[in-house]
Parts: sequence; structure tokens; C-alpha cells
Amino acid sequence: MLAPGFWDDQDTAQKIVQRVAALRDRVNVFEELAGDYEDLCVLVELGEDEEDEAIFAELKSGLVSVSRRVAELELAVLLNGPYDRGNAIISLHAGAGGTEAQDWVEMLLRMYTRWAERHRFKVEILDMLPGDEAGTKSATIEVVGPNAYGYLRSEKGVHRLVRVSPFDAAGRRHTSFASVDVLPEVEDDVDVQISQEDLRIDTYRSGGAGGQHVNKTDSAVRITHLPSGIVVSCQNERSQLSNRLTAMKMLKAKLTDMEMRKKEAELAALRSDHQEISWGSQIRSYVFQPYSLVKDHRTGEEMGNVGAVMDGEIDSFVAAYLREKARLQ
Repeated sequence: MLAPGFWDDQDTAQKIVQRVAALRDRVNVFEELAGDYEDLCVLVELGEDEEDEAIFAELKSGLVSVSRRVAELELAVLLNGPYDRGNAIISLHAGAGGTEAQDWVEMLLRMYTRWAERHRFKVEILDMLPGDEAGTKSATIEVVGPNAYGYLRSEKGVHRLVRVSPFDAAGRRHTSFASVDVLPEVEDDVDVQISQEDLRIDTYRSGGAGGQHVNKTDSAVRITHLPSGIVVSCQNERSQLSNRLTAMKMLKAKLTDMEMRKKEAELAALRSDHQEISWGSQIRSYVFQPYSLVKDHRTGEEMGNVGAVMDGEIDSFVAAYLREKARLQ
């Protein structure tokens, strides 16, 4: 960073600085853990010599803390994909089931928002389509924070809800589905070829909140990539130009993800264990009645406290998925 001309390209220099800072943070964590481990060894010796209950209590607390931090560091090591350390774009869509499925999308949106808050990540709503009576038909958000995509890529797939519907006057149990797609935020310097001739760009009035300016101008943007049929839209910003730039970023992410899926499918075919993610092949079930259980069907990870999961406690599912993927590689 002290080399002549390093700061001539501000964008590149800033990315290098951020990367160095991230690596420095990981080294600092390791050194702190090594120091804490040495302190615990000293406590063990003191406890054996003095047989002091206070020392044993401090040792127990220290072991719990170090074990938790080691697990977190182990998880971070598993994030070795090309986009794992970047931000994530999450799109949620309601399946069949009308209002019940749309309410399920809103519940999942809240779950991921709470998860992001727990990790001190920033959440920005990029696009939102409200339900007809309640809930949300579809939503796209960006989660900004270190390793956001690496963690959240575990959530890609169909999520199944089983509960007594609050929208059913007869109090019957309903099963609803929602799809979750997770894309990496692709940097501008990543080579994704997009020809302007392959794009259809439409503008329209935003249907969400934002005041008179949003409602009176065609600031929302929808971009269709004709060769692939991919459609992205953004109505978050007041400026049509800002929405167009964000939509292009989303399109680049989707095209990158499409190429990644092709490569994963080829590798899975070679392993002969490819299982396509399709509507009805849910990755996780959330059961509210007749019992409380959340189960991930890919890893077998379970949690009986469905309320805690809906409040954003999904780290155990994320960790189990990453460990399973590492085992299969």
C-alpha cells in the first residue's frame, strides 16, 4: 500500500485495503484465541494446586467462550467460494396458497432481517410486491456485511410451512411454500458480458411507499435479459438512474449465479448425486402444529424452538450446511 501509484486507482486500492483489513482481523482473532487458551492452561494449573471453586467457575466460563469462538472461526474457514466473503441478494417468492403463502414470505423476510441484525449486517429493500390482502407476494433485499453470501447461500431453495392458518375461520392446518433465491453481489470488475441489444428496459410507477415523488414519476425499472429470460426490477430509489444501476447489478448477479449453477450441476452429475431444487422438493420444513420443529432435509439438522428460528436463530442450520458441503467436496 506504500508503493508509488497504489492510490491512483481509488476503487482498486480501497478493495485491497478492505481485503487486508479482513485478513488482519482473522489473524487477530487467532492470536486472541491462542492467548485465551494459554490463560485457560494457567487456570487449570491453579485449580489443581489450590482447589478453588471460583477458579473452576472461571475456567468453565472461559472454556464455553473459547469453544464458541473456535466454532465461529472454523465456520469462517469453510467460506472459500469465490463470492463467499461478499454481500448477498435474497429474493423470496410466494408459492401456491394465496394469502397464507404470502404471509409465509413476510415471515421469512422478517427471519432473515432479524438474522442480519444479530450479525450487525445492513439490510436494504430493493423490490417489494405486497400481497392482495396480507403478507408479501415477493421481495428482494440486499444483505450487506462480511461473509453475508457465504452464510446465506445455505438458504437457497424451497421452504415449507405447516401451521394452523390465522386466515382460516375453521382453524384448519395448512401447508404453504415459498422459494428463496440467494445471489452474490458481483463486483463491477467481474467479467460478465451483457449486450445492450439483449436487454429490454421498462419503467413504471413504484407501488410502494416513498411519497408523491415516487407515486407520480416512472422511477421504477424492470430489465429483461432476452437470451436467458431473466427479469429483474428495482423500485427502491427515487431516481430512475439509481434504480437502473441497481437492477443491472441484480442482473449481473443472476447471470453469474446461472453460470455457477451450471458448473455445480456438471460436478454433481459426475458424483451421481445431483438433486435438482424444484418446487415441492423443500430444503427445510417449519412445523408450528401439531408440534414445534424446524428440520433441514439436506443435513438432518433440527431445532424444536420454531419461534427462536423465526426470530433469526438459523446459525446452526447454516453451519450444518457448510460442513456438509465441505464433506462432499
